[in-house]
Amino acid sequence: MHPRILKELIEEVSEPLAMIFEKSWKTGEIPEDWKRANIVPIYKKGNKNNPGNYRPVSLTSVPGKIMEQVIKEIICKHLEGNKVIGNSQHGFVKNKSCQTNLIAFFDRIMSLVDKGEAVDVIFLDLGKAFDTVSHDILIDKLGKYNLDRATIRWVHNWLDNRSQRVVVNGAKSCWKGITSGVPQGSVLGPVLFNIFINDVDIGIESTLIKFADDTKLGGVATSLEDRDIIQNDLSKLEKWSEVNRMKFKKEKCKVLHLGRNNQFHTYKMGSDCLGRSMAERDLGVIVDHKLNMSQQCDAAAKKANMILGCINRCVVSKTHEVIL
Repeated sequence: MHPRILKELIEEVSEPLAMIFEKSWKTGEIPEDWKRANIVPIYKKGNKNNPGNYRPVSLTSVPGKIMEQVIKEIICKHLEGNKVIGNSQHGFVKNKSCQTNLIAFFDRIMSLVDKGEAVDVIFLDLGKAFDTVSHDILIDKLGKYNLDRATIRWVHNWLDNRSQRVVVNGAKSCWKGITSGVPQGSVLGPVLFNIFINDVDIGIESTLIKFADDTKLGGVATSLEDRDIIQNDLSKLEKWSEVNRMKFKKEKCKVLHLGRNNQFHTYKMGSDCLGRSMAERDLGVIVDHKLNMSQQCDAAAKKANMILGCINRCVVSKTHEVIL
């Protein structure tokens, strides 16, 4: 049902929709239409012929999303009241953002470097994180965080027996069942993912900070004991991923060595050595091994000049008023 229909006919549809929502909540039953999704692939970067370089965004029922919003408010109220989500999570959390993530992490890292410490930062990459969330483990965690039974039952039924198909330029694939993951593009997806990944930093001694699945680990690496602490933390993260049936893309996990007298230690996850990097893009901001933001400034200026060049070529009139 198109959102405009709901908006134009709000007085006519609000009462029957409210009855459907109430019955769904009381019985835990979910209309089949709410559990079907059209997948639209959104290009990220890299080879356009590789399906892995596209983000699968789920387009779902609009009335279903309204009900999801109701359930989300119940869950978020419980999470905030009981302070369930740890301070390390900055994604999809009230009063937090990419900015608070970057400021909190690099304020800590820069203060260590300013004191003359060597610091190692590991940028971690969980492969297909949203799509590999185990439904059984997620439901267990909802119970562990003491959400009420009615909410857990509703979420369990909402995740169960979902189906999806890919839609590209009007062409549609056949319907396929979904056995894991939370839908990207849904209202509930980000909140459920935060709950799933919330316990990843239990027992971690180094500084760990998250924006949804974008995770980075940093700590002092001056002495051998310091580097052993970081290595032990990486082993704990690897163990967490195995227990929770997720996988780190180790070829994409990179180490940024900072500070003077850094020993450029080689870290491992499992049997794989992690690669070294001179600069990493962290939540859209380029950070190099000298903690210098000049590459970020250069990239921003280059992008602005490309847009200005496009305007210059495409706008015939060069009068001040037209350009503005």
